[in-house]
Amino acid sequence: MRSDTPESLGASLRGEVLQPGDAAYEEARTLWNGTIDKKPALIARCTGPADVIEAVNFARDHDLAMAVRGGGHSVAGLSSVDDGIMIDLSEMRAVHVEPEVRTARVQGGAVWGDVDRETQVFGLATPGGIISTTGVGGLMLGGGFGWLSRKYGLAADNLLSADVVLASGELVRASMNENADLFWGIRGGGGNFGIVTSFEFRLREVGPEVLYGPTVYRLEDATRVLRHYREFIRSAPNECSVYVDFLTAPPLPFLPRDVHGTTVLSLIQFFAGSVENGEKVLNPLRKFGNPVGDAVAPTPYTTAQSMVDSLYAKGAGNYWKSNNLTALTDEIIDTLARCAENLPTPQSDILIHHLGGAINDLPPEATAYAHRDIEFVVTPGGRWEESAKSEESIAWVRACHDALAEHVAAGVYVNFLSQGEEDRLRIAYGDNYERLQKVKTEYDPDNLFRVNHNIVPDSDWPR
Repeated sequence: MRSDTPESLGASLRGEVLQPGDAAYEEARTLWNGTIDKKPALIARCTGPADVIEAVNFARDHDLAMAVRGGGHSVAGLSSVDDGIMIDLSEMRAVHVEPEVRTARVQGGAVWGDVDRETQVFGLATPGGIISTTGVGGLMLGGGFGWLSRKYGLAADNLLSADVVLASGELVRASMNENADLFWGIRGGGGNFGIVTSFEFRLREVGPEVLYGPTVYRLEDATRVLRHYREFIRSAPNECSVYVDFLTAPPLPFLPRDVHGTTVLSLIQFFAGSVENGEKVLNPLRKFGNPVGDAVAPTPYTTAQSMVDSLYAKGAGNYWKSNNLTALTDEIIDTLARCAENLPTPQSDILIHHLGGAINDLPPEATAYAHRDIEFVVTPGGRWEESAKSEESIAWVRACHDALAEHVAAGVYVNFLSQGEEDRLRIAYGDNYERLQKVKTEYDPDNLFRVNHNIVPDSDWPR
């Protein structure tokens, strides 16, 4: 029996339905990106697939725009919608590990900290993000990379199956052997095809300790250090992942007082192997030049996965512009160093993700994530805690993006698209866009799942 009113929908759920004015509504609608202030007409707080099915049917039957919230980390604010329905999966965070076969079944509202906590009991992990509060669903659906990706590939490359609620309200399994086209599409095509209520991941032996931490330099040394970094990573093994961050130095005890509050270059290092081997491999990088601080040390894997959480805390305003890089050229290095001279706020930074390795072992058509030739992703990120700094921060990000434009590759990582970047969707999905459109047309021909980085169904495609 279909629900006709919000009250009847609420009665049909094991979870709850919130509306404006309800005591828990304001907290439930609040997202990670503090600039997003959307007010859904309804929030369906689901506890399992049956609740999700009811909510999807209600949205479809009442022609409501529908957003799906997992971790709520979408920088573009796609976890909510004005006047529509937010399907909130944040109560669905269970993780079940099968250590004998090295798999984990993860509910659709889990965050990566939930996964790491449960898998590390058995000395296992799967590639996720670098912030423990990021939602598993949002990250994986865009491809998903982090510290383990150079060794073991994307989060999407380690997905074995998924349970998906379709626009019809049907719950289906997607894998290499079941609904294979849907399985292909959800591994990089975002939330365009349905709502994933659970993921099954392949697990790898990792930890419990890894070699992890930053080596920090003054900004005036950045260009020389980055040229050395570029040479170092050319021969670095896949176990080695080194992210680069231009940021304002926090008052950490391993940094001199005169560095606190200044712009620095941080080489954040991770080694997905034995600590002993990691120390040998990373030593030439750590000892180069005149670092002002070094905190690379044996670290619990779960700690490494959450170390930068405080730099990306919920509630700050956020605006990013991101680009894929096939190489870190002299021109790019010089441009980034100049951009870093003018960080608009202490929370803003320029982050370079170190990719390549196992990510690039698959061909572009293997999954919906198409960017298998990329070595880096560079993201100037404007963040601010005071609304008065928003315009300056956004202008700085755009200026950095414009300065980099002639030196970067054409593509962009779909999860890093900000508000108002719909014109970049085609390059985000790359050469896989047309196939993605066919999958969209098959599974969601009426575009019910449209509050996302949307792939529009092909009206001319036979159904």
